Parts: sequence; C-alpha cells; structure tokens
Amino acid sequence: MIKTSLKTHWEDVYSTRGETSMSWYQAEPRLSLELIRDLAPTLGARIIDVGGGASVLVDRLLDLSFTRIAVLDIAETALARARSRLGNRAERVEWIAADVTEIEDVGIFDVWHDRAVFHFLTEESDRRRYVALARRTLPAGGLLMIACFADDGPRRCSDLDIRRYGAESMGAELGAEFALVRQARETHATPWNTSQAFFYGVFQRQ
Repeated sequence: MIKTSLKTHWEDVYSTRGETSMSWYQAEPRLSLELIRDLAPTLGARIIDVGGGASVLVDRLLDLSFTRIAVLDIAETALARARSRLGNRAERVEWIAADVTEIEDVGIFDVWHDRAVFHFLTEESDRRRYVALARRTLPAGGLLMIACFADDGPRRCSDLDIRRYGAESMGAELGAEFALVRQARETHATPWNTSQAFFYGVFQRQ
C-alpha cells in the first residue's frame, strides 16, 4: 500500500466509524497511564502520543503535570475528533497531522508513547525511519513506551497486515540505543468482546 493510499485508508476508517466501534477502542487507557505515571518524569516533562488519533489518553495526560503534550496521527479526521471532544482544553495540545515514517522532526520530548502504530509497519524501511525519528526525538534517559500485538496476537487489523512482537524482537528492532526497563502484557477486549493480546515495552534511550 503506497503512502497516499495509507493516509486515505485511515481517513476513511475514522470518517466512517465511531470511536467506540474501532477494535482498539479503550474507554480508559489503564495500562498506558499506569506505565506513564510509574516511569515518566512529570515535573516539566514533555510527552508525545504517536498514533494517538481520537484516543482519550490525551484527555488523561492533560490532568497530569506535563508541560508539553503532543498528539501525532496520519489521519486529520481522528485529530479533529479529539480536538472537538476536548473543547478549549485542545489549545494546550500540539496536534501533528503526519506520517511518523515521513516527518523529519517533531521536536524534543521526554516520553514517546505509541499504542498500535509500530505493528502496522511491515516494511523494514518504514521501521528504520520510525526508530531514527524516535532517536532524534528522545534525549538520553528519555522513555519510549510502545505497545503492539503480542506474539500470539492477531495477524491483521483494520484490513491491514501487521507484525507481532515480544520483548526480544522489539529490542532487536529498536537497537542498542534503547534498553528495556519494563514489559507488560495486556489482553484487550474489543467492542465486540473478542480478545487481542498486546505486548507493552518501555525502553530507555541510552
């Protein structure tokens, strides 16, 4: 799937479905918030949610002590939904409509959070560009929090092929500049009550 059609794909997904009908929908992003609260520096910290779309994670981040919050997504429709939901609070968030494998710079952040973007990167060149951007974005000591379908998770999502990961395979993708500091597993219940196994890894920039 070429880049232009990939953007069209996600714009169509968000244009034709409600948030609660997305397979990845979470009324409360419990595990992401738990990891962020436990491991992320909050005083003066900067956080970017990569592929945040219309997720309510940004709503919860606004209740914490982050001085800079950004949400990046390829689908402008998804970002528009989140902005509308937040109302005036949306002014406190940087909204970045971009493909994470194509944008060259997003600034410097202390925490990079990604739930379910990386596993869609089936091309090695896209994964390399993603990791290179994460390296440029996070200073030494910064945290990359990434969640993907686990080794026993689904093989496809939203009509697209995906790649599945565990701690070892994700560490190999990220390289020696990222050290695993915590891992977790989540069994996500979709809106239609099927189960999806997720791997969560927190890696520190060396």
